[in-house]
Amino acid sequence: MGTQAVSVALPGSGAMAQRDTLCRDCGLTASLPIRETCPDCGSHRIIQHPELARLSLAHIDCDAFYASIEKRDNPDLLHKPVIVGGGKRGVVATACYVARINGVRSAMPMFKALALCPDAVVIKPRMQVYRDAGMRIRTLMRELTPLVEPLSIDEAFLDMTGTERLHGKHPAASLADLAHRVKRDIGVTISIGLAANKSMAKIASDQDKPNGFHIIGGDEAAAWLAEKPVSILYGAGKALVRKLNDNGLRTCGELAAADARTVMMLAGEIGPRLQERAAGIDHRKVIPDEAAKSISSETTFDVDIEDRERLLAWLLTLSEKVSSRLKQKELAGKRVVLKLKTADFKLITRSVTLMAPTRMSEQIFSHGSTLLEKEIGRGKRWRLIGIGVETLTDLEGADPPDLADPDRDRRHRLEQAMDKVRDRHGGDKIIKGRRLGLDGDETGK
Repeated sequence: MGTQAVSVALPGSGAMAQRDTLCRDCGLTASLPIRETCPDCGSHRIIQHPELARLSLAHIDCDAFYASIEKRDNPDLLHKPVIVGGGKRGVVATACYVARINGVRSAMPMFKALALCPDAVVIKPRMQVYRDAGMRIRTLMRELTPLVEPLSIDEAFLDMTGTERLHGKHPAASLADLAHRVKRDIGVTISIGLAANKSMAKIASDQDKPNGFHIIGGDEAAAWLAEKPVSILYGAGKALVRKLNDNGLRTCGELAAADARTVMMLAGEIGPRLQERAAGIDHRKVIPDEAAKSISSETTFDVDIEDRERLLAWLLTLSEKVSSRLKQKELAGKRVVLKLKTADFKLITRSVTLMAPTRMSEQIFSHGSTLLEKEIGRGKRWRLIGIGVETLTDLEGADPPDLADPDRDRRHRLEQAMDKVRDRHGGDKIIKGRRLGLDGDETGK
């Protein structure tokens, strides 16, 4: 899979038409007749496309990233199905391609994943290891271009416009070099999508996974999309796809040609953008290091929890983790969001907007517990709890004194003193009484 990416010639081209060519193994770049192997090294991993040397917008996506890191660090797992996730009661964070062949997918409940693939090796996430590897990959990306827009720990958009003079090669060749460096230095593979805009680049990177390199040119985008299902488009969730399908809009071509008012009625404010993307159009720019929109943490329990005190204890732990991440990034937020999942997988979110932004765990927990108290009780049992902070800002105006709560300043000073002890001696050296005796499994974002 993903070892060959030879694009079909555009209509009207002859059999001996020259095509810009790149060999992903030896690095050959040339204009050659359409062929299946590299004339220099014999590799089948060649790319030929009329726009290969002109396109400069890429989407990079690591292949089954968490599972690939686990296989890198434990070669005994190399050929085994591996699932990274939250224990028997959690969900799948990612699955290797061996497990995916058996139907395992990200976000699937673990019990379903193990029913599909009972021989899978289940590994608890090692988030710090994944973050470290992700940051190393991002550093390699930034050596190619300053225009890197991370989407998550393991994927990003790159705008390579104007880098030819810097690197002495066109963007496609530089991206092929990046794939080699990531494999050599970090020990995982990446898939690359190269296109004329962000939407098409993201779609392209999914086409030849794993270890793929796929190109969708600007001239062919609309025709390429025409027969594809609308579910291929970013922003088209399952519910919206069903609604579009029920109204006769099953392919991107049908969506692109539909009456704009009808699409607006079905899709709401995203309608015009979705219709443009269905025609291969996307005007968004690559925004380097786009600021985080939220910081959150959550845990999935091994056993459903009903007990109020245990839920509050977990909420305090998660609030402290969110607070720590806000402080590390020198951010504060004005909106606290509580996330709960029932025993039957129903997801509930509740939120409150604050008068002033906060980064203090005491404030996050206080508002989160108020939201929690309204949901718990009456025999309800819960399998997941999470807390997050949104509407992030810098620290200006954060956590001001409160005349109605003169003791708040003292509590904040105490929290800051505890933070210093944790920084010096480790995060678990000070544990509030409510946190003792917890069990669970943080899938923690």
